[in-house]
Amino acid sequence: MPDTEQADAQPAQPKVFVRESTGMVKNASFFDTIALNLSNMSIGALLGVIGLYGYMVPSMVGAGLNLVYTCILGFIIAVPQFVVYTMMSRRFPRTGGDYVWISRTFGGFWGSSLSFMGYTLETTAYLALIVLSTVFAIGAVGYIQSGFTSSALLNLSLPGNSGGTPLPQFAIGAIVFAALIAINVVRPKAGYKLVSALTLIGIGTLVIAILTLLWAGHAAVVNYVNSAGWSVSSYLPAGVTDIAQVGTPLTYSTIVNSFTSSGNWIGPALFLMPLIFAFAYPWVNAGPAVASEIKGKTALKWNVPISAVIAFVLLTSSFATLYYVGGVPFIDQSFRSWSISVYYTFNFWTLAMGVAGNPILSWVIGLGWIVWNVGILAYGIIVISRYLLAQSFDRFLPAKISSVSPKFGSPMVAHLIDLVATITLVGLAAYFYGTVSALFGAIIAAMVYFMFIGLTAVAHAIKRETGLARAVLGVSGILDFVVFAFVAYEFVANPMVWSLNDLTYGFVIFSFIFGAAIYLASKRFYQNRGIDISLAYKELPPE
Repeated sequence: MPDTEQADAQPAQPKVFVRESTGMVKNASFFDTIALNLSNMSIGALLGVIGLYGYMVPSMVGAGLNLVYTCILGFIIAVPQFVVYTMMSRRFPRTGGDYVWISRTFGGFWGSSLSFMGYTLETTAYLALIVLSTVFAIGAVGYIQSGFTSSALLNLSLPGNSGGTPLPQFAIGAIVFAALIAINVVRPKAGYKLVSALTLIGIGTLVIAILTLLWAGHAAVVNYVNSAGWSVSSYLPAGVTDIAQVGTPLTYSTIVNSFTSSGNWIGPALFLMPLIFAFAYPWVNAGPAVASEIKGKTALKWNVPISAVIAFVLLTSSFATLYYVGGVPFIDQSFRSWSISVYYTFNFWTLAMGVAGNPILSWVIGLGWIVWNVGILAYGIIVISRYLLAQSFDRFLPAKISSVSPKFGSPMVAHLIDLVATITLVGLAAYFYGTVSALFGAIIAAMVYFMFIGLTAVAHAIKRETGLARAVLGVSGILDFVVFAFVAYEFVANPMVWSLNDLTYGFVIFSFIFGAAIYLASKRFYQNRGIDISLAYKELPPE
């Protein structure tokens, strides 16, 4: 009689990852990835806030600011970042991008903790402030279009500790952000297309603004300034001096005649580098963060360098246009004036609105400024959810976060966490903006994180690369580390300018310690269930 006895069934071995695939779909086209990076680099937002910091330059490093040279220098020293992200994303095309690289290089404890500090929590704080920046832009555009007469719109454009109205600011910001979250939950593909559409609109209106300024010319700038009715505001913050006495009318000739320059542009350029790096050039991690959803190898290879060049051209040509039509003395002195740059919201967008000579064209340009801010939020919602998903996939964060809705095909839980965290910070920032604005200083966490990304590239080059690739990636990683170490130093060296205080330092330190505690707790939790999560960091996660 044949032996029919069967071997005892072996218990299923626990899986290293939550499941064998992320469940995400390849929805991101070539243009979608470029749009994500361009939104990440926040060119339109930077053009709107540059004046908020320009008035600090002379008192800190002397008069000699040249924004065109500053942009060129910033692009040059960011080249190693572009090389690192291009090469590493091709070698690790996975959801979470640099989180995967750093955690597979330095292990789960250090990689997860640094990524949690340097991107996950830092970006949540940044998005909260961009939500309010969007509301401020809405208020500012309306205030300018009212001829500087609507007190309600003025109050909407100011922080809560400077006469702003927190409740409507919070309400408008919460509605905008919740609507964007809802789109990404219900139609994840539409989320990508929305970012692409907003980026196209933003670039289009930026080009329209440049052409408007060039068409209007110098005479229109002079006429606009002389008819605007500007004067040195009596609401100057304590310790801030303006270019003239309080109440002095600010005409074009008054502003230009008060201009002085040391001729040394390098000092001011280095001083403003934290602002350039906080908004623009280094932020090419959005495309790599959704690498597993990108359609085609061409997009994976070229999205970073193409995005970087486009951002450089847009930013530099915008400032060059300002100088061409307004003159260097007028533009730089206007940015040095607290009254002009803050109280009268002078920036690239508002000057183009002022000289447009047509109310419809002026509104189009103003809406472009708003759209750039909304585009940042739309990109952030997509990318931060992918970091949360990747960290959950490795079981660093609870496995539930990596669940993908079978109905919508989106990481719903990750999106809801982002919604709750960001809206909470928006509320705090709206009501206590004078203090919580210090969360802008949390960007130093990202600068530290990028330092370690540079070291990740060096370690990978030494262990895994050969020949020319090893040399290029290794040298780029070293230069990346040096550049971001310098930018981090610039943050620390000017704490009053970049909102670094006990709250900021506490936020950054807490973020790292919290991330480390989560990793240790998760490792122990899963060890008791027969799963060693450290094994996940020894191989690439599945797509």
